[in-house]
Amino acid sequence: MRSVRNSVGRRVNRAIQAKSRWKKRVVYLAAVLAAILLGLGSRVFSSRLPEFVASHFGDALWACMIYFGLRMLWIDRQLSVALWGSLLFCFAIEFSQMYQAPWINHIRATTLGGLVLGKGFLTADLIRYTVGIAISWGLDQGCQKLMGIHTRIDDDNSLKSSKLLK
Repeated sequence: MRSVRNSVGRRVNRAIQAKSRWKKRVVYLAAVLAAILLGLGSRVFSSRLPEFVASHFGDALWACMIYFGLRMLWIDRQLSVALWGSLLFCFAIEFSQMYQAPWINHIRATTLGGLVLGKGFLTADLIRYTVGIAISWGLDQGCQKLMGIHTRIDDDNSLKSSKLLK
């Protein structure tokens, strides 16, 4: 009888975890979409924005989108995985802009290719990406604390400390 209760308890626990993961993914998807809309808006309305915002926010928001996208994919991983993964991805894209072969420049000439791959290497972009990712990570940490998920940067077991599973 005890093993039946344990089995049922484990199934219920897994169902709660799965539902929690999907809710978190929806929240991160909303953050990705918000970053995309704000980033595109910073490009479209750049003439109406302060010069500092128009010059820097688009790249920082692109990096935010990458961070939240990685969090959406790796929902159960530690926050530092998304932090370092998004930095690595953004830096790799920026350094790839030093490569100027005709085939990749043709891709960069398209709207989507230009948004994803960029046009040319700028050291300032590395700073913008770092700031955007740091802000995203800080927001993520703060939101998790508000939700009662107590994680540290090196904590792999964020679901275990969630109020949903207690």
